[in-house]
Formats: sequence, structure tokens, C-alpha cells
Amino acid sequence: MNSSDIRVLYIDDEDNNLKSFRATLRRDFKIFTAIDAFEGLKIVQEEEIHVVIADQRMPGMTGTEFFEKMIQINPDPVRILLTGYSDIASVIDAINKGEVYRFIDKPWNIEQIKNSIKNAADIYFMRQELKEKNIKLQKLHTEMNQFVYSLSHELRGPLMSISGVSKLAKMEIQDPHVLEFFEMIDSATTKLDDFIYKMLDFYRSTKIDHKITSINFKEVVNQQMEAYRAKFDLSHFHVEIQVNQNEEFLSDDSKIRVILNNLFSNSVQFQKNEPGEKRIALTVDVRDGQAYIMLEDNGIGIEDRHHPEVFNLFTRATQKNVGTGLGLYMVKEAVEQLGGNVELESILNEGTTVRVVLPSLNL
Repeated sequence: MNSSDIRVLYIDDEDNNLKSFRATLRRDFKIFTAIDAFEGLKIVQEEEIHVVIADQRMPGMTGTEFFEKMIQINPDPVRILLTGYSDIASVIDAINKGEVYRFIDKPWNIEQIKNSIKNAADIYFMRQELKEKNIKLQKLHTEMNQFVYSLSHELRGPLMSISGVSKLAKMEIQDPHVLEFFEMIDSATTKLDDFIYKMLDFYRSTKIDHKITSINFKEVVNQQMEAYRAKFDLSHFHVEIQVNQNEEFLSDDSKIRVILNNLFSNSVQFQKNEPGEKRIALTVDVRDGQAYIMLEDNGIGIEDRHHPEVFNLFTRATQKNVGTGLGLYMVKEAVEQLGGNVELESILNEGTTVRVVLPSLNL
């Protein structure tokens, strides 16, 4: 923006000062003047003003008092106070009540005031740009909420219908070749449904603000285990669960479930194909205002070279054709948003241990 587009309001109870200010700066800026604070408030209300300069010593209303009232009418213009005397109390009031950008001593220097106006205008336009970006961000957030709603309802509904029809068809069909086609349909719908769940978890873990409640880990873990048994075939798994909690723990329930879901899902999906006991152990220990969550498995493990990157978005540390590359990323995001930390230990072909420590939060 050209400096001539900067709109400046100058308020002073001395008419000569107003005339001098206008004559000196009218070629550089769009100048408005007011003989008193009340006229200045009217101009601020009716005109688009970028920078307001007011004299501190004015009858009826000081510069500080004017700025304090102006903020209630229009807080956007950047404020500069002219002072012709040293009064620390007025300076403090101007900062605290009038939110003044800077002070200029009278009599003012032409170059000093030009630079001050330009700098103040830069701040004004940066704030306006930030405000516009915040509005766009809020719109994007609303659209994202609508997208997540669509994922949860508009996509999963038809998907479950397909799955249900497929199950009914398999009950009626005897031809093994045709049954194989329906098994392929079931496999595809299961993968898509799992991906939708992952995307919903991704949104919950990274985009939604905390909703802090009292967490009963035994209830949470039991509820999640019921869901896991309905979702996964755990008949070949030895699952050990241990929860120790004798004190209240405050946190975000949905983010804790995201952590548990993705850790458990990884342990199931990244198991060995060869015969032998498949083991998953989940331990939750709440003590001294901290929750210690540990999940161990004897799955395929992760090579050392992949350890530094396993928490990155869309990273796969195995060639096994399962997973979306979102799981551990979402765990890390949810843990960090809850103010905790996560560590991973893994040995290829032996198994993986993930340790999460979360602090109890304040309501």
C-alpha cells in the first residue's frame, strides 16, 4: 500500500497545531483532524482510520481517556500519544488503558512522526491480514468438521450396508467361486472402514481441543477391549491386561482412546505369520499424577534404521501390506497435545514395546 493511502486522524485542542499537521503531512498521508476528543470519537466511528494520534493534554478528556473510549468503539486503529511533559502516571495509564503503540514528545519532529505513522500503519495492516487469515482458518475448521461428519455418517452408512448385504449373500450362496468374490468385497470394505476410523482418529488427535474429564482407565480399557474383540480375530492371541489406578486422573477421553486404539491395532496387524503364540500385553499404571501406559507385543518388530522415523506421518516401517502409516503418528500427536511423551523399543522379529507417560491435566 502507498503511504498516501494511509488514513491518519490527529486530535489536538489547538487549531494551529491541526493546521500545521495537515499542511506538513497532507502530501504523505490522508489526514483527518479533530479539535477535541468527542469529534475524534465521531470520526473514528464513521471513517476507516488506520492510525490515530492524540495530544495527552486536552480539556474535557485526556488523550489516554480518549483512547480508552475509542477502543470500545473501534479497537483497530493503531494509537500514538503526543506528550509535552514528563508524567510517569500518564504514561502507565496510556499503556494499560489506552493500549498505546508509542509516545512522541512535543514539539514533534517531522521525520520522526512520518516514520512513526508508517510503522504504525504497517502494524495495522498486518493485524488486518491476520484477522482475515483467522476468519479463513475458522471457515476451514468448520468445513473440516463437516468433512469429518461426512466420513462418519455419509460414507460409513453405505459401507455398512454393503458389508451387511455381503454377509447375507454368503449365507445363501454355495458356489465356492462366488463366495470368494464376496470375501474380496468383505476384505475391501473392512480396509476402507478401517481407514475411515483412522481418519476420524487423526482428526480427534490433532484438530480438536481438549475436553478434560475424569478418566477411569479400567472402564476405558474394558470398553476398548470389547471393541477390539468385535473388530479383530483375537482367538490366536494371548492378551494380558493390567490396570492399576487408585487416584483420580484428568485428561481427554477421546485422545486417550486414540492412543490405545492405534497401539493395539498395530500390535494385532504387525504380527508374525508363522505358528507360535501371539502375545499382547497392555499395562496402565496411574500414580503420582501420571499415567504410565505400556503396550508390548511379540510381533514382527521394526528395524533399527526405521526407529527415528516411525512417528512421522504416512511412514511405514515394514513391507507388510497393512496399515496406513498414520497409527504411530497419531499416537505421538495425541500424546504431545496431552503434554506427555512416548518412547518406542523394537527388535526385528522379536517384538515392540511402546511406553507412554501422560500427566493429569487441570480442569
